[in-house]
Amino acid sequence: MNKAELINAAAEKTGLSKKDTENILNAVIDVISEALVEGDKVQLVGFGAFEVKDRAARTGRNPKTKEPIEIPASRVPVFKPGRALKDAVEK
Repeated sequence: MNKAELINAAAEKTGLSKKDTENILNAVIDVISEALVEGDKVQLVGFGAFEVKDRAARTGRNPKTKEPIEIPASRVPVFKPGRALKDAVEK
């Protein structure tokens, strides 16, 4: 499902216009993104949690030349699904 399909499905469920639904979805994505940039965790009970994890620097290997390369430390967004979502997908 892409963003347009998500907007269509949400608009049908809520009875809102597609434009209003798109504005709401964009606002939610923006708020979650801003919170993660600030280092906050966003927890949606029953769905899951978005947070930022720090990855340490490490040594990797170029698969073509087999030479070792240094991979710098980084911060990455992660999503951890909640129990209700896990159970729903499992069925």
